[in-house]
Amino acid sequence: MKLAPQSIPYRALQKVAGIVVVLFFVVNDTGWGFPAAAGAGLAVLLVAGAYEVAYYRRFEYALTEDTLDIRSGVISRREREIPYRRIQNVDVSRSVIQRAIGVAAVDLETAGGSSTEGSIRFVTPEEATRLQREVQRRKSAGSAAEGGDTDADATGPIEEELFAISPRELALVGALSFDGRLIGLLAFAGSGSVPVVSGYLPDVSTLALSAVAVAAVGALFLVSWAIGAAVSFSNYYGFRLARAGDELRYERGLFRRYSGSIPTEKVQTLTVSDNPAKRALGYATLSIETAGYAPGQGGEYGSEAAIPIARSGRVYELAREIEPFGEPSFSRPPRRIRWRYAFRYVLLLAVLVGVAFAADWYLPTEIPWYAPAALLLAVPPAAHLKWKHRGYWLGEDHLLTRNGFWSRSVRVVPYYRIQNVIDSRSVFQRRWNVATVVADTAGTSSLTGSDAAAVDFDVEEAEDLQTSLGDRLQAALRDRRGGSASFEWLDGGAGVSAEDDGTLDAAVDAAATDADANAGASDGDADPDALDADVNPDISDEGVVRPDRSSGRDYSTPAERVDTGSYAVDRFPSDADVAYRPEDTEGSADAPDDGEGDGTAEDGEGAAEDGGTEPAGSDAPDGTDDGGDPDDPDGIDDGPTR
Repeated sequence: MKLAPQSIPYRALQKVAGIVVVLFFVVNDTGWGFPAAAGAGLAVLLVAGAYEVAYYRRFEYALTEDTLDIRSGVISRREREIPYRRIQNVDVSRSVIQRAIGVAAVDLETAGGSSTEGSIRFVTPEEATRLQREVQRRKSAGSAAEGGDTDADATGPIEEELFAISPRELALVGALSFDGRLIGLLAFAGSGSVPVVSGYLPDVSTLALSAVAVAAVGALFLVSWAIGAAVSFSNYYGFRLARAGDELRYERGLFRRYSGSIPTEKVQTLTVSDNPAKRALGYATLSIETAGYAPGQGGEYGSEAAIPIARSGRVYELAREIEPFGEPSFSRPPRRIRWRYAFRYVLLLAVLVGVAFAADWYLPTEIPWYAPAALLLAVPPAAHLKWKHRGYWLGEDHLLTRNGFWSRSVRVVPYYRIQNVIDSRSVFQRRWNVATVVADTAGTSSLTGSDAAAVDFDVEEAEDLQTSLGDRLQAALRDRRGGSASFEWLDGGAGVSAEDDGTLDAAVDAAATDADANAGASDGDADPDALDADVNPDISDEGVVRPDRSSGRDYSTPAERVDTGSYAVDRFPSDADVAYRPEDTEGSADAPDDGEGDGTAEDGEGAAEDGGTEPAGSDAPDGTDDGGDPDDPDGIDDGPTR
């Protein structure tokens, strides 16, 4: 399959538009005049157009049974085969210009990658949608799609709309989206104007200068809010979320339109976030973090907004549809840690007072440099609120953490998604005898602090939490694997599961005890030649009944064997190496009985398997011994256990 023909001039202009503009002004300023400048620009455009034509002719992509193949390159040929199972998302994006000319960009994201695995630039919007749906269908269908025609009509999963943003909610997204990072950027950009402005303020009174400073800070916040609101409005315009099979499909964007999917099996962490304004109005935001790169999020690793803003109850309802966690009851850090937070705020205010004092010393007009000290009154409530909004909760299948007041985040992490549990303690935390426990997942980066973290808990509680998370992780992984398969011991008893707590070692000891008792109860050794080869397999020198290797099973993985003396049992046998006993059949009781009760195959084989009891002297069909052995008063010879 080929690219869209209209992508040729678009790609050419994308690459050389800037070069043409610069070249035009350079040539025009040299005195050669406008014709020479226009000719140089046209020549560059023709060269770029010729290259894009060659690129268009040599670019091909195809959907095979197992992979998406991309072949590209003009001078250096490149071929890529991307297995469907590795593709996490197929993103389709369209800018304003691309929508005008009728093309779309397709990006293939894979799990664990921080960049695009493959790009197709550009195809028609219809082809982009078809490619997106077909890859998702083949990835979900797996082997069911083998041998199918890639051009054949296929019925995909039915979409169920979960959320569509309303005009009121879109306005709230802009109004309540305040990006504090812009304040520092704007303050840094405006800091260079201080020496210039100070030259014009020699005769200004202190009151007027203070008013100007307050107005400047207010303007800084206002500009930051306006920029954040515009960006949020543009990003989430026309937002729509739907469920299709095992995927969540989204579509959003004003100037640049995005559409893609979030595979539910790739979800690592759910994050419910809010701020004081959202909490006051009863709104929150839900974000989903996956194991791969999230497009259109400004480089944020693995994070994609599932609901930009909605009522808190609706947000938690959808979050529980993705990960069914319970109603949390958070454990908070120790109360004494509030003094640590207060001390940090006091240090911050001291720095502000120092900066104001330096500005007062630098400026020719005196300013109230001590004014930031008034914020000391806000330190106790700020420290209390910081402590109040921190905590963690251990649910049945999930870890929930909560952090932040101005920007509060509640993170939901399934135990089986945890990759590492980190106990970190800074120099200052060690002075307070507290620690932070971080649950690291594949969808977040511990370096940026975006992992679920229980912050500032007592060292003893943090160590217990770390141990508990490790245990819950192992238990969750065992549950997802379905547990170990049950198996039978050599004494022919009932199946014993390796997961049974406290019974495994007892079963081993019982097997050894029964083996010694049975060996002592026999008057003679069993005659190997008398064994029925069709019923009893050969016994090795170790006393273990080996599996039948003629069955075609894979016995390449050995099991751990526990030696109990003259007999051996497999403690953790795998499916590839399971010790088994002979089948208990009716025919084994029909062996001739010599009536001696000496434990030979003739009179003891049936008893070892049937375990029935009959009066002495009877030749019962269940394999009991009718001999009168004085060491065996019930007349039953159990025979050697295998």
